[in-house]
Amino acid sequence: MEEHKTKEQLAEIGRAEYKKIQDKLAAGALSPKDRMAVPQQEMPSREPKARARQMDEVALGYTAEQAVVEATRCLQCKNRPCVSGCPVNVQIPEFIAEIAKGEFKKAVDIIKETSLLPAICGRVCPQERQCQGKCTVGKTFKSAEKAVSIGRLERFAADWERENNQVTMPEIAPATGRKVAVIGSGPAGLTVAADCARAGHEVTVFEAFHKAGGVMMYGIPEFRLPKSIVQEEIDNLKKMGVRFELNFLVGRTDTLDQLLKEKGFDAAFVGTGAGLPKFMNIPGENLIGVFSANEYLTRANLMKGYDRARAATPLYEAKHVCVVGGGNVAMDAARMAFRLGAETVSVIYRRTRAEMPARIEEIAHAEEEGVVFRFLENPVEILGDSDGKVCGVRVLSYELGEPDESGRRSPVAIPGSEHDISCDAMIVALGNGSNPLLVKTTDGLEADKKGHIVVNESLATSKANVWAGGDIVLGAATVILAMGEGRKAAAAINQALR
Repeated sequence: MEEHKTKEQLAEIGRAEYKKIQDKLAAGALSPKDRMAVPQQEMPSREPKARARQMDEVALGYTAEQAVVEATRCLQCKNRPCVSGCPVNVQIPEFIAEIAKGEFKKAVDIIKETSLLPAICGRVCPQERQCQGKCTVGKTFKSAEKAVSIGRLERFAADWERENNQVTMPEIAPATGRKVAVIGSGPAGLTVAADCARAGHEVTVFEAFHKAGGVMMYGIPEFRLPKSIVQEEIDNLKKMGVRFELNFLVGRTDTLDQLLKEKGFDAAFVGTGAGLPKFMNIPGENLIGVFSANEYLTRANLMKGYDRARAATPLYEAKHVCVVGGGNVAMDAARMAFRLGAETVSVIYRRTRAEMPARIEEIAHAEEEGVVFRFLENPVEILGDSDGKVCGVRVLSYELGEPDESGRRSPVAIPGSEHDISCDAMIVALGNGSNPLLVKTTDGLEADKKGHIVVNESLATSKANVWAGGDIVLGAATVILAMGEGRKAAAAINQALR
């Protein structure tokens, strides 16, 4: 593994590269060949062994010089393939061009024309499978990892705006007298709230938890997405006139029909996400010490389980934690286990590293921090001791067969390969389904067999004046995809209320 470089070392490398290109950049003389020769700027991060026990953000962000250098790698392609890879069509070459000129405020203003949460998306979006996956530079090097670091540049611009007190509020249209209810305060809900508030409607967001922010608050850990950044976005919405009703579970506190008929809302958007954990349905899943990743991360993030003196939840002590799954949530849970006191953390995944859906950066960060990856294995039974607590997991070995519908090679079990791994906690990170509460308590709201709300092209549901989007429609997706759904739904709501 490559030796860890400090932020100061990487900043010095960035300054040296900046000096090499600044004269050419000022003269506008950088050719495509020159740009391709500029080295990619590494993201500064905290020292792995120390950070594995800390909740502070791991990735530290580019310096201004690093950002300018990285921005000069962009070829400014006329066909702009990166834009087609972005679910909300951020004008990527344009904002990168402004960073290359040192015009950081102009850069973030361009991003905000289509993406309302750049500080968040720059941190958590799977860019290597979206915008960076289409980047010409990456394709030339035959690696999305070598593409222009679009996400890091987006994060830099957004952080620069916030840290330099340059945040500006969008223009709000005159009040229309129309009321919009937004159910769920995740990325889809916050996007709808912002766009409907801009249009002059009175917007109220209903959130079941005691804090707004949805998965950005309860799911993604502090060390990957600081909660202060999410809270600032929520505070900005409040400045735009958006109201938040917390501890309000639609379907229990009030039904959706009550909001529409008794409380006078003209339209509603359902963005309740996918919060119902999926389990493996194997023996031993009811043992003490088995957690869904959803519960584990909610206790740690929302209830601050890592802060033993002030936590709002008890902490389950475990020395060897096993996590099953290969996505970002599995990486979050595995890395959180170290921060909750585990000595050893193992990720069990039935395919190989090449098929893992988690972000490349998250896998690398987990490995740097000491997470052990057990590929081509899958649990068949969770083992318990005489007290009913987890003491191990029995796994089966696999080999890869032909590709399935996702394009990944299918795991094929090897008969007779069962073997045991000792552990004292098990976290299941195999995705989430849709909570059926809202559908069951709302007459005329249609859902498919998986519990996803059925919508048309404009994200209107089968129920009049109700739209839906994000994970409750798509299944478990990403922050930026949920935002894209929110923008589409908000446009339809605004059109309907016009």
